[in-house]
Amino acid sequence: MDLRGLQPAKFALRPPTAVPAQFQTLLESRAQFAGVVSHVDGHRVESRLADEVRARGVLFGSLAELLPSHGDLLRPHLASLVGPGTDRFSAWHTAFLTGGTVLYVPRNVELSAPLYSLIGLDQAGAADFSHTLVILEEGAQATLLEETASTSPTAPGLHVGAVELVVGPRARLRYVQLQNWNQQTWHLAHQRGRVDRDGALQWTVGGIGARLAHIHQDVVLAGRGASGEVNGATFATDRQTLSYYTQQTHQAPNCRSDLLYKDVLRDDARVVWRGMIRVDPGAQQTDGYQRCDSLLLSPDCRADSIPGLEIEADDVRCTHGATAGRVDADQIFYLMCRGISRYEAMHMIVEGFFHGIYDRIAVEAVRETLSLAVERKLGIGV
Repeated sequence: MDLRGLQPAKFALRPPTAVPAQFQTLLESRAQFAGVVSHVDGHRVESRLADEVRARGVLFGSLAELLPSHGDLLRPHLASLVGPGTDRFSAWHTAFLTGGTVLYVPRNVELSAPLYSLIGLDQAGAADFSHTLVILEEGAQATLLEETASTSPTAPGLHVGAVELVVGPRARLRYVQLQNWNQQTWHLAHQRGRVDRDGALQWTVGGIGARLAHIHQDVVLAGRGASGEVNGATFATDRQTLSYYTQQTHQAPNCRSDLLYKDVLRDDARVVWRGMIRVDPGAQQTDGYQRCDSLLLSPDCRADSIPGLEIEADDVRCTHGATAGRVDADQIFYLMCRGISRYEAMHMIVEGFFHGIYDRIAVEAVRETLSLAVERKLGIGV
């Protein structure tokens, strides 16, 4: 990934502003949440959790505030999956850590209502080094919806983040991250989930904004019978570059992983996806799948999809694939001949392309939000 345009000296940690920033979020207004925590320019500005949820032992709030009071619970997991030695960006993140969001759900506690986390950039030239830590003990269930956003469409920003998802035995986690920065923001992160015996992780990523986004997204199936489902929907326009390196690591027998990414590109945008399924020697009876489909809306955009397999066991079922193609001009002509505008025709085609992702998402608010984000994105330059 070409990072020559990134000049770190232009970004700095900013003090909190006296007036809270106002964000036009996509997710927050579309569902009722059991708890909300928001950070702006690396500083916590809001944190609330329903009393009935707190009474069940759930922790949800700012890492900077919860770590001193609940260190015995949190410290064994913090930086256990993404530490300073993971890569150069993780070392940078650790050196300037500005706090972040924590979710801890005790054993056998099931949360029916989702929780919401906002990471925002407000001041021009602000840098954010926030960390998301989710811990589900054995038998717990929860849904966390996380969104990144900018107050200004033109203010430059930098986010160097990390995400750690710790899913215990028989636990069930749904985690959604909607990346909706403005197109002047650099977004760099290493994200990793670890799933224990018979646990399940459904991880959905929406990549809409950022000038350049470079994400390492790893799912580690560490216990027998663990499963991981990864859904990715990205839409890049103008000169955006969105890069995702994914890895599905099978460390135990009888595990299942399923990854599906769908990319839409327009103008001079570029999307890179490099996927790997790794199967350790003892991970027999593995079922692994990965696929990336790209839809090209202009002649100058570019999609690079590189799936891969690294298998050291002999009783496995692992498949991968990638496709790329342009919008069929005959489809556009067919729809326009029936009184549908070109914009509406493109929206119908793109919406249909993304439907394979929407069908895999159980949370209605997330499906609606991704559809709205796609519609807004199609309106740029129309």
